[in-house]
Amino acid sequence: MFTLTINQTDSRRDGDRVPQLLKDLRHIPARLDFDRSVEDEVQGIVDCAHQAVDAALVALRSGSWFVGIGVGPVNEPLPNQIKDATGHGLIYARRAVDRLRNGKERIPVAVDGPLADLAAESEAVLKLLGHIVHGRSAAEWRVLDLLTPGVRGQQKAVAQELGITTQAVSKAVARAQWNEEHAARPAAARLLQLILEVR
Repeated sequence: MFTLTINQTDSRRDGDRVPQLLKDLRHIPARLDFDRSVEDEVQGIVDCAHQAVDAALVALRSGSWFVGIGVGPVNEPLPNQIKDATGHGLIYARRAVDRLRNGKERIPVAVDGPLADLAAESEAVLKLLGHIVHGRSAAEWRVLDLLTPGVRGQQKAVAQELGITTQAVSKAVARAQWNEEHAARPAAARLLQLILEVR
């Protein structure tokens, strides 16, 4: 399983952003739903590495969160609330997020698990993806939020909805490296999955 521990970087300055993050994460299927664990922290447990990547990138988008991913087992049966969960996956996620709080990471995502080399490789790919996601402008996000990965022929409909040209949509997609991001997401997920599979 994959546990995410997500801490707000500066709640004194930014106020409580947990409700918005929970809203942003609600579309990601979870074994144990994302929820506030303490104060300005959110935790959740997912079965699938792709879901872990999706959740991490949702949090990295705003630049307001430290994202720790722990790869490892969680004690079952799972409780009703994340704050009552226990197991190695949660310990790894805590170690990952604590490591971020002690440094000045430009893209604050960390991975921890039983295989340090694979954790470091998956973390490196996630940092590159996070750099792409975090660097986008609000105008680019207005376009990208209306697109579905892998579906052809959507740019004209998006242009009509936003009242801009198809060329403007195409330029926003290219500038934002949207296709490159979605092409690289499976690599990050595969590296996370390997941490569970390799013994």
